[in-house]
Amino acid sequence: MNLDGTERLGFLIHDAARMMRKRFEMLGSSYGLSAAQWRLLVRVVKDEGVAQARLAELLEIEPISVSRLLDRMEEGGWVERRQDAADRRVRMIFPTDKSRQAFGAIKSVAGEVFEQALAGLSQEQRQTVLLGLKTIVHNLSDGEASCQHDNEKGAAR
Repeated sequence: MNLDGTERLGFLIHDAARMMRKRFEMLGSSYGLSAAQWRLLVRVVKDEGVAQARLAELLEIEPISVSRLLDRMEEGGWVERRQDAADRRVRMIFPTDKSRQAFGAIKSVAGEVFEQALAGLSQEQRQTVLLGLKTIVHNLSDGEASCQHDNEKGAAR
């Protein structure tokens, strides 16, 4: 029997992520976007011109779900789809001015959620939590080309 608490690691990580998502949805809902739409918006702003299929991979959701999400976001003026010049079958996704402006708001909301999550921890404890999570991600990444935490510094997921 393990008495150091590590048997609860998965539950704690899952609960912390779920609670952060809920808090983010609560604070970010005034912009009219769901958490999934915010995640997509952040990715599109950071990876301008990303292929629609690659976007599905990065967000770890089915291509049809990304397509539907993009349909709604395109109708709302958040993103623009363009055909790839080299391969007309490929759809490239670009942010609009509206989404670029909202990106600043999302960073602010994410920062607020992160501050709430880390409240009561010293600076040293905060760094230890971050280093521990980065190490866990690295240990379990199975050689993925680039771990998302390296590409999303400060961005909400």
